[in-house]
Amino acid sequence: MKVSIFWFRRDLRLVDNHGLSEALKGEYPVLPLFIFDRAILDDLEDKKDRRVQFIHEQIHTIKKELETYGSSLYVRYGTVEEVWSKVLESYEVQEVYTNRDYEPYAKDRDAMVSEFLQSEGITFKDFKDQCIFERDEILKDDGDPYMVFTPYSRKWKTKLEEQGGFPTYPVQGEGGNWFHTSSLAIPSLEDMGFEACEEPDFPANYIYRDLIETYDKTRDYPGQHGTTHLGVHLRFGTMSIRSLARAAKELNGTFLNELIWRDFYMMILHHFPKVVNENFNSKYDKIPWRNNEEEFEKWKEGKTGYPIVDAGMRELNTTGYMHNRVRMITASFLTKHLLIDWRWGEAYFASKLLDYDLSANNGGWQWAASTGTDAQPYFRIFNPYSQTDKFDKDKTYIKKWVPEFETEDYPEPMVDHKEARERCLAVFKDVLG
Repeated sequence: MKVSIFWFRRDLRLVDNHGLSEALKGEYPVLPLFIFDRAILDDLEDKKDRRVQFIHEQIHTIKKELETYGSSLYVRYGTVEEVWSKVLESYEVQEVYTNRDYEPYAKDRDAMVSEFLQSEGITFKDFKDQCIFERDEILKDDGDPYMVFTPYSRKWKTKLEEQGGFPTYPVQGEGGNWFHTSSLAIPSLEDMGFEACEEPDFPANYIYRDLIETYDKTRDYPGQHGTTHLGVHLRFGTMSIRSLARAAKELNGTFLNELIWRDFYMMILHHFPKVVNENFNSKYDKIPWRNNEEEFEKWKEGKTGYPIVDAGMRELNTTGYMHNRVRMITASFLTKHLLIDWRWGEAYFASKLLDYDLSANNGGWQWAASTGTDAQPYFRIFNPYSQTDKFDKDKTYIKKWVPEFETEDYPEPMVDHKEARERCLAVFKDVLG
């Protein structure tokens, strides 16, 4: 029987899914596919990776719902090439639908799959789904990409008004043009070399309107429940960015701006893929990073002697999450106080963050290190003590994650703030001449 394939990737939901909506409008019944890609999974050192478990649980949820429509989900663990060869052996595929991804590996993968499918006479169609505006949709009047956020955000908001708000892409469930098949097996975590985490504690997939409404007043205080924790749902597409942005536009401009930053960094990654491994601003290429490995280990373990930094690192190591204000403080401490290359910290966050997103993580680290687009100036160096006084005055957050704080078991600061600040300023000034 002739079928269309919808290929799930960073869009793990059956509502407001652009590519899936288009597939179901097509001529052929739709069989959904998900690939546990060995090129990605086999590189993960932590075999209790919360992200793999999160995806695995969501795949089971989608499959269960599809089975109520008489369909199922074709899931395989292997290389992308291997799996697509199997798919074409098993089904008479006519068209493949998917949603675009903008990371360098994903772009190369999709170009390879598209070429392979077209050589087999199969149409490959991709759609915008994981951001509001992509690639070349928001450009300066001269056609160049923006490198400063504020004018980009103004153009973003103007374009949104011009197009009449956020589109929706309904997905017909029961009665939809699904390929009918019996239940298909899903490889277990163990089949792929992973184990389940004891208590992964994934955040609820729910738009908290009350939190969004007060976001501008609560977002900077890590000891409060003042942020939505929805990053993981945007990362894996278990929530539609359009539904969240619609709520943000209605309720809180500060929250909407955070979503626009997300688009901005995706656009930067698309136009300037060098940022993955290089400074966006090449004038900082000559910074002589100290890169002391012992100091890096203390930072990773949350044993720097700076309580707000240590609390953040321990929260990250324990939960896969870190409060956004504290992400800035810990990144600034590593790059400015310790003069350790931002790429070291970026890679560590990439290995731990449940909501890890290449463009946002890279953009945030280069912002903190002053090497990125529209970054903080090099002389702006967060003072961990004043940041604590301002945002965790009662030490609620610190005491939660650093129980030995204010006891003899807590280490002395590994560097003196004033001396570290002066050292950093001297290094950057020397490079800039």
